[in-house]
Amino acid sequence: MDPFTRQQIESLERMLARGFVPVAFPLYAAMVGVRKGGCAALLEAVPGGGFRVYGEPCVLIDGNLTVRIGDGGKSWFVWKKQRVEATGERVAELEGFVGELKILIEPHL
Repeated sequence: MDPFTRQQIESLERMLARGFVPVAFPLYAAMVGVRKGGCAALLEAVPGGGFRVYGEPCVLIDGNLTVRIGDGGKSWFVWKKQRVEATGERVAELEGFVGELKILIEPHL
C-alpha cells in the first residue's frame, strides 16, 4: 500500500474523532478497515487522495465481515455458517454507520 495522502490522513483523523476504529481484515490487506459499534466497512484508497467505500458496509459477526441475504422471507447477515437476522435495529445502525462514514470520507476544504 502506498503512503497515505494528506487528504486520507485527515479523513482517518475525522473518523477516529467520531469513534471509528481502524481494523485489519486479513483477506483485504490492501484495504483500510473501519468499524464502529457492530458495523464495519472496507475503504479503498483513491488515486490522488481520499477514500471510497469498497463493497458493501456490513454488520459484524464475531469480528468478521458479513453479507446480507434473504432467506425464508427474512433478511440475514451471514458469515460462514453463522447468521443474525437483519432486524430493524441492526439495519438502522448500519444505515447510520454508512451515512456518517460517507460524510467523513468526503474531502473537506
